[in-house]
Amino acid sequence: MRFLFLLFLALHVEADDMSSLMFNGNCITCHKETKTISAPSVMKFKAVYLKAFPNKKDFVNYMSTWVLNPARETSLMDDSIKKHGLMPHLGFDIDTLRDISTYIYETDFKTRGGRYWQDK
Repeated sequence: MRFLFLLFLALHVEADDMSSLMFNGNCITCHKETKTISAPSVMKFKAVYLKAFPNKKDFVNYMSTWVLNPARETSLMDDSIKKHGLMPHLGFDIDTLRDISTYIYETDFKTRGGRYWQDK
């Protein structure tokens, strides 16, 4: 029984680290945590999406689906598209995008050392 618990814990930590790695190795290139430079900051787009989709499942579903196929017609941030252009297709599969979207939903970017937003 102890082995199963440790295995579960190790898999959870690995999955969490993978989501962080995917986000920090890819998304952060354009989406800085607090500064809008070449694309809206994570804090900015997260606030927009949280306002529209406060429920975790809805947030993750909409964000991952939109990033899979970015389109002006389905964007919640037309002002950012006008300023920076439409986000390019990234070539990630939907499961990877769901993991990254979950990481974005759960991570408190305001406190960098902080970890998770509360589920609503």
